[in-house]
Amino acid sequence: MSRPMVALVGRPNVGKSTLFNRIVGRKLAVVDDRPGTTRDRLHATAEWNGVLFTVVDTGGIEVWPERVAEGQRPAPQPLAEDSAPFIPPIRAQAEQAIAEADVVVFLTDATTGPTAADREVADILRRSQKPVFLAANKAESPRVREAAVEFYELGLEEVHPISALHGYGVADLLDQVVQALPTWEAEPEDDSVKLAIVGRPNVGKSSLLNRLLGEERAIVSPVPGTTRDAIDTRMEWEGTPVTLIDTAGIRRRGRVRPGVEQYSVLRALRAIQRADVSLLLIDATEGVTAQDAHVAQFILEEGCGVLVLVNKWDAVPKGRGTQREYTAHVREALKFLDYVPVLFISALTGQGVERVIPQALEIHAARHYRIPTGELNRLIREAVVRHAPPGKAGKHLKIYYVTQAEVAPPTFVFSVNDPELVHFSYERYLENRIREFYPFTGVPLRLVFRPRGRKEK
Repeated sequence: MSRPMVALVGRPNVGKSTLFNRIVGRKLAVVDDRPGTTRDRLHATAEWNGVLFTVVDTGGIEVWPERVAEGQRPAPQPLAEDSAPFIPPIRAQAEQAIAEADVVVFLTDATTGPTAADREVADILRRSQKPVFLAANKAESPRVREAAVEFYELGLEEVHPISALHGYGVADLLDQVVQALPTWEAEPEDDSVKLAIVGRPNVGKSSLLNRLLGEERAIVSPVPGTTRDAIDTRMEWEGTPVTLIDTAGIRRRGRVRPGVEQYSVLRALRAIQRADVSLLLIDATEGVTAQDAHVAQFILEEGCGVLVLVNKWDAVPKGRGTQREYTAHVREALKFLDYVPVLFISALTGQGVERVIPQALEIHAARHYRIPTGELNRLIREAVVRHAPPGKAGKHLKIYYVTQAEVAPPTFVFSVNDPELVHFSYERYLENRIREFYPFTGVPLRLVFRPRGRKEK
């Protein structure tokens, strides 16, 4: 049995993401005062009183479908920027979370009292026939807590006045929530291969996720910036567990707007940090841009495996040698990733997508490959004989011994007479010699040079 699930639902801007962050103990969900900030479902593991469960943050369930269809923004508060077109899919995502949940926490705003939107959400929850806990949020003051009794009119039994921001009442709420959860058998440690789908905005990341999964797991839109949070989705590929991580588009630092977008980008970068392989999407219709190179550089710095995916290939006019010429363009623009495979795909039509996960799994295996120490030292000795290290002020670099200290990423520690004598071109030469003989396709290598006698800390 899988881990029990708790869904946080309610109308926009009642504090669902704030409560989500408090329950999981980390700021995973983007929080903003404007309705419409949360769009996709966001899952995380939580624990209370020794009970592990999955908590799900959802977008606000809206009740103005007629006015949205007419292009009007619902009152009284404006939606988060560019969110109006997403109201129907946001609602669908929230309803899907309710269907999958074992327990639902229904959040309302205690400062406003029951609204038409709250009544509509309550109707949806009654039809779900799931255990529902009504939490009247933003009840920081005694006066507001007393006024929270008004929510009994929604007919959902006990009302729990809480403050997700300050923590008031949350412990009592969780005590009852975990008691209502079904028992389950503990899951084994997560040994899945984690693949982060990354790139600049509007290159097709969520479309690729849905194509790989075969379902509408994430909201897809041509509007840049649709995905706000890094979203984990588990799947299995020919017996291998895989976690796909959809991320927000990453802009260059100078172009990231403060606020929601800034935090979304930070979460995307953290997704790269915990990924085994990053699937770097490039828009075939625009070519490799400076932003693409910026994202690629960050992946390289984190030591993550890389697979370059040229998406929207169906939209590129084909001619003799087109793919070969485009590959050369990618290699020229991303010179520092010359060891990375390049696949041409279309997330829209499915062209080439079947090769993505098998190639990513090969990169993952290469990232964990370890060269026997004897073989490694023979290889480096031969490399030095073929091309002696350059000198500096009459002094020459001497390499005494090499060992592979780590995998993921593969890290090679060279014992030398003086690390200052290692020129970057000679370091690149040694890396290329290693790559000639060992399977590190798509994997960055780290070469560390230390003076002889210095021990690793």
